[in-house]
Amino acid sequence: MVSKTDDTQASEPGCRPADVAVSEAGHGAQDAHESSRAHLKDSRGCGEQNTVMVNGGGANDHIDELESKDRHSDINGGDDSNEQEVIVIQDTGFTVKIQAPGAEAFDLQVSPQEMVQEIHQVLIDREDTCHRTCFSLQLDGNVLANFSELKSIEGLQEGSLLKVVEEPYTVREARIHVRHIRDLLKSLDPSDAYNGVDCNSLSFLSIFTDGDLGDSGKRKKKGSELEQIDCTPPEHILPGSKERPLIPLQPQNKDWKPMQCLKVLTMSGWNPPPGNRKMHGDLMYLYIVTVEERHVSVTASTRGFYLNQSTTYTFNPKPANPSFLSHSLVELLSQISPAFKKNFTALQKKRVQRHPFERIATPFQVYSWTSPQVDHSMDCVRAEDAYTSRLGYEEHIPGQTRDWNEELQTTRELPRKNLPDRLLRERAIFKVHSDFAAAATRGAMAVIDGNVMAINPGDETHMQMFIWNNIFFSPGFDVRDHYRELGGDAAAHAAPTNDLNGVRAYGAVDVEGLYTLGTVVVDYRGYRVTAQSIIPGILEREQEQSVIYGSIDFGKTVVSHSKYLELLAKTSRPLKVQRYNVLNEKNEAVELCSSVECKGIIGNDGRHYILDLLRTFPPDLNFLPVDGEELAPECQRQGFPRQHRHRLACLRQELIEAFVEHRYLLFMKMAALQLMQQKANKDASRNEKLAAITQTSETEASADATQTTASDSGTLVSTDGPVQMDSGEETPSKAATNGPMEPTATQNGECKSPLEDQKNREVVLNACKAVGSISNTSFDIRFNPDIFSPGVRFPDDSADDIQKQKQLLKDSAAFLVSCQIPSLVKDCLDQSALPMDGATLTEALHQRGINVRYLGTVLEFVDKTPAKAQLEHFYRIGIIELITRCAKHIFKTYLQGVELSALSAAVSHFLNCFLSSFPDAVGHLLADELVSRRKSRKRRNKVPGSGDNTAWASLTPSELWKNIASEARSYYHFIIQCENVDQVVEKYGVQKITLLREISVKTGIQIVIKEYNFDSRHKPTFTEEDILNIFPVVKHVNPKASDAFHFFQSGQAKVQQGFLKEGCELINEALNLFNNVYGAMHVEICACLRLLARLNYIMGDHAEALSNQQKAVLMSERVLGIEHPNTIQEYMHLALYCFANGQLSTALKLLYRARYLLLLVCGEDHPEMALLDSNIGLVLHSVMEYDLSLRFVENALAINSKYHGPRSLKVALSHHLIARVYESKAEFRSALQHEKEGYTIYKNQMGEAHEKTKESSEYLKSLTQQAVALQRTMNEIYKNGSSASIMPLKFTAPSMANILEQLNIINGIIFIPLSQKDLENLKAEVQRRQQLQESEKNELLEKSEQPLEDGPLELVDKIPVD
Repeated sequence: MVSKTDDTQASEPGCRPADVAVSEAGHGAQDAHESSRAHLKDSRGCGEQNTVMVNGGGANDHIDELESKDRHSDINGGDDSNEQEVIVIQDTGFTVKIQAPGAEAFDLQVSPQEMVQEIHQVLIDREDTCHRTCFSLQLDGNVLANFSELKSIEGLQEGSLLKVVEEPYTVREARIHVRHIRDLLKSLDPSDAYNGVDCNSLSFLSIFTDGDLGDSGKRKKKGSELEQIDCTPPEHILPGSKERPLIPLQPQNKDWKPMQCLKVLTMSGWNPPPGNRKMHGDLMYLYIVTVEERHVSVTASTRGFYLNQSTTYTFNPKPANPSFLSHSLVELLSQISPAFKKNFTALQKKRVQRHPFERIATPFQVYSWTSPQVDHSMDCVRAEDAYTSRLGYEEHIPGQTRDWNEELQTTRELPRKNLPDRLLRERAIFKVHSDFAAAATRGAMAVIDGNVMAINPGDETHMQMFIWNNIFFSPGFDVRDHYRELGGDAAAHAAPTNDLNGVRAYGAVDVEGLYTLGTVVVDYRGYRVTAQSIIPGILEREQEQSVIYGSIDFGKTVVSHSKYLELLAKTSRPLKVQRYNVLNEKNEAVELCSSVECKGIIGNDGRHYILDLLRTFPPDLNFLPVDGEELAPECQRQGFPRQHRHRLACLRQELIEAFVEHRYLLFMKMAALQLMQQKANKDASRNEKLAAITQTSETEASADATQTTASDSGTLVSTDGPVQMDSGEETPSKAATNGPMEPTATQNGECKSPLEDQKNREVVLNACKAVGSISNTSFDIRFNPDIFSPGVRFPDDSADDIQKQKQLLKDSAAFLVSCQIPSLVKDCLDQSALPMDGATLTEALHQRGINVRYLGTVLEFVDKTPAKAQLEHFYRIGIIELITRCAKHIFKTYLQGVELSALSAAVSHFLNCFLSSFPDAVGHLLADELVSRRKSRKRRNKVPGSGDNTAWASLTPSELWKNIASEARSYYHFIIQCENVDQVVEKYGVQKITLLREISVKTGIQIVIKEYNFDSRHKPTFTEEDILNIFPVVKHVNPKASDAFHFFQSGQAKVQQGFLKEGCELINEALNLFNNVYGAMHVEICACLRLLARLNYIMGDHAEALSNQQKAVLMSERVLGIEHPNTIQEYMHLALYCFANGQLSTALKLLYRARYLLLLVCGEDHPEMALLDSNIGLVLHSVMEYDLSLRFVENALAINSKYHGPRSLKVALSHHLIARVYESKAEFRSALQHEKEGYTIYKNQMGEAHEKTKESSEYLKSLTQQAVALQRTMNEIYKNGSSASIMPLKFTAPSMANILEQLNIINGIIFIPLSQKDLENLKAEVQRRQQLQESEKNELLEKSEQPLEDGPLELVDKIPVD
């Protein structure tokens, strides 16, 4: 059985589908293809897949859930289900032979759904055919069309021979060829990953595993080699070490030493060919310098590449003699340069040895905040890309610019009737989104760098708008005083992120016929820019004419439209938005179903768009003081309402859902209590009737939702999840029970069941009133987002309703303060939430619906908690987050005043003021590098572009820290009493290196990776040479793979119930679907692989566990970043599986890496460090490094005692581990002392009879015996000297199995040895419990008990903690 399963938050950035660059030659497409093929092959491991999909036993109910959306009743029949089978279970493949010119024929396994194009990609990636790009595949002399599916090709069967035939080049093909050769030459070069381009990112796992894991990693000889493992970690990794070096973050990869194949490969200045040469077939000219310093000029012609006779200054396009005409540039260069031939072959060998996950493009760009000084090499393709990108062209697309809006909306319109359709649709949506995010980011940077012409060039700079590559860019400033009443520029800065959250929410509800704009928010160099796709026709009309729903002036004038009301009504339930009336300028009531500034515009394409969704969610009254309104006492006690920078502060969607869930439980409790009172007053006959009612209303709701309530209600994913019934079944009573989770339940609430019974109606009515439901006959809570919007007026007849809504808002604000914040702190206390850095802390807040502006309140709450010592790690991370966010706010305005030429000097000066102990950091106003020394005296006062651009240089450390303290006070209402960084370090125990990482990640700074001396009082820490780059920080929507996600959740639920094999099959299926939608790289795939690896491990398949976990680590490094907390945990899991596979030295290296990263990210004082150190201690124990092992396990004991209290079971386990190490050292007295401590804890916590207590007492006995035996022997020696007859002592060297068992226990994996009979009893017991739960749920309304046994309805303990 499993004691703990990783619950994965699928809330992280997304990824690029496998068909990435079918048209975009190169760019990692091949790899994506290859690995998605690999996935399909190796995910077959767990049971035969086709059983799962169509008629698998245990999996059926989950499939039903999915199918219930698919509207076809019989699963095992009908053409629908066959189609389904085909898509999900890539059906049986066959083998074809491929013959390329000048190479051996080879076999390739293909599947009937593949396109011919995919075989092209495989050939372009294979070592022996990678240099070909311009060829066709022919079967018996017939050319196969690129985009046809293999199954549609006549005569193609098992064993067919496909010939690779070289085709004549065109200009486009020649360029693609040169680009591809350039990509091959650069394939091991990490500079793209450092520079954050083309979705490349870093990965270092292979350095610690020496290439691939698997058999190669196992030690060949046992015994003799055991001593040779070097286990000593570097000094800085040992417990107690104070130094935090930066260089080990990016260890040197020996493969990256570039093997030079060419010195220069660039376009020649003789391009394009003149007319007469075009007519000889010249397409373009290249200029090449080989490693041997031979300068050659090459013609790309329709027949291939050859040397011509041109030189740098004379044009002579005639072929040289010999011309070495070759179809591929690689063949030509191999003939003229021996060094090229040798190095290119070696390079390709290395390239194909790398794990595909190290080179596939990620779906969204990941930036690295540190980088070595990368040499800048000459690169014609990069230069050309930079040029065309400035114009906004995309070369490989017909028509050259993409109509982003059309692509985004068309993908939404794809059919979604059944699983194959939905997969296709989600894959298309995801692909377009990831492309759009990349294009929008490039455009926003171009806009801020000044490379794009404004569409209103006459206006002031901060009012200018831009269009580039069919994307509209607007600055985050308060243009034309639009937000004057809401907080000016502060509101204009907050609005885009609110709007993005709105787009995300409406996108997730996914109503057919309602369209939102593609939206990306980019922060770069201190400026915020919003990028949006363009509604067709909007630029030709004035806004007033085009808006037919909503308001363009915050509610002074309002219009409505029946079609919009109909569409928005469908979103009203899942988003909890109420339909309500407002008054327009003529005092007429206008009906709306969204906030007033949500505008509806019908585009020229006839689609209904909504935009400006910044008020999708209701206002947060804790940060919106309103005259005459009193907040709840628990808010007032904490100093709310507080003044905020702007009036756009709104509650998060997660909070609304948690609040409604909370209210639903209250509603059920109240109804049940009243019914019980009635029941007491009534006779039995009435009772039967009542039971029947509750039975029907409950069973209807639970019939379809049994699974989901168990897995979802805690997280409330199911706003549009598999709970949906056919919309035909109108079940009013169901609305009453399953309110918040039931999008299709009717609202009319006309009760047609025996609820007509007056008394019962009253009960429901009272309960509805008490919880603030908008309906009197069923539970239904919705919010009016405009209640406190300035300028919005409501009709008089809705006064009561408005009062109700105001109360709801006050209640939800109080709920955040009195329930959600305490519950977060409680989760951190019992460590079900374990943030390690700013990002994971923010995520923990957001999951509970707490906005980051509450950070100060959360920290104050922690400060007053009695168990503050056990929350020290949380408090420290919170302080770091608060300080770096304040610094980020200041940095933003600081950068806006810096001209481009002084950027690196300004950034380094800011970092010096922020982090360096050097008291008088001075901004280096450099003698301008462009002004010659002699003239500079005269010109001193006339620097071009002067104005007050040097204000940044006058910032001092004390001034910056004063600003940070005042920012913390005004924004977070938190008092920091520190005047410089050293006081912060001393007072809160933070590390400067952690502050540096957090500020760099938040602002996009990239610095040189070297050791920085922060504490020198004689010279500043950073110079301008240390600042390498400044990257954009990008926020965008992450489209989800819904079907895959449901499979994943069902799999998790199965695993938690103990059905491992079924769980494993479902998770494997989820992996297939995720790959189908996201391509090979994505955080959710990473979570899937991690869980699969854990299941493989538990089910005893260690090798498979290792392979899946290796993929998870690589993917986490690539998609989340090399030092992201998730990556650290993936490293720890991988180390465990390595150990189980007998790869001890690798396991140690991985654990040391994890410890280094954890030290860098949050320091040594963190509960996770105890787990890590116990792991390291055990592995060191197994290789008999006892003294080292002791240092780690003793540190683990200290941390466990601090964070779990000295009487916790974790502490007992730490004592036991230490005792075992002492035993191996034969220091029995110390061993006994520790084991006694452990025994006492077990006895007090579990009682004498518990097996743990017994085990411990047995161990104590054996230790005592060993100690006595040792003493006897010693006495014997003292007495008889050398003639003593010594009994041989038994020293136990640790056995691997024993160590592995301990490792499993500390990592939360407990194996219970079961016989077959036990297993059957266990299954029966689980089923019995499930039936029991069912029947209990059906009696729900009669008892006041809630279905709390039924999975994670985490509301039990949400009672405010004083």
